[in-house]
Amino acid sequence: MTLYAILAPKPGTEALPQAVPEKFSWSATLLPPVHALAHRLWDQLALFVLGLGSIVVAARWTGPDAAIWLYILLAIACGFAAPGALRRSWQRRGYRPEGYRFATDADLARIAVLEAAK
Repeated sequence: MTLYAILAPKPGTEALPQAVPEKFSWSATLLPPVHALAHRLWDQLALFVLGLGSIVVAARWTGPDAAIWLYILLAIACGFAAPGALRRSWQRRGYRPEGYRFATDADLARIAVLEAAK
């Protein structure tokens, strides 16, 4: 079972609620820029590029081995930050936090919210 943050659309719209899993994101860890672009997480992409640029500049003084470990830490940080960035992205699009649900799938979490609203 996974904990999902439920985000409801603005009242009066016919959009469905969104369910964001509150767990570590492997796709954001393995391919941070691709994950950020796929989910339109512009702030996370900008921070990743800024962090990567800092690692490249610091590699001159720290050496290549330290730069590799710093990149690994940056990628892991992106994996942990992905759910929060995705929630903030939905909130900027007009969705509001509705609560949390435990479910085995995002669709089941959405269905639980829709059933509770009846």
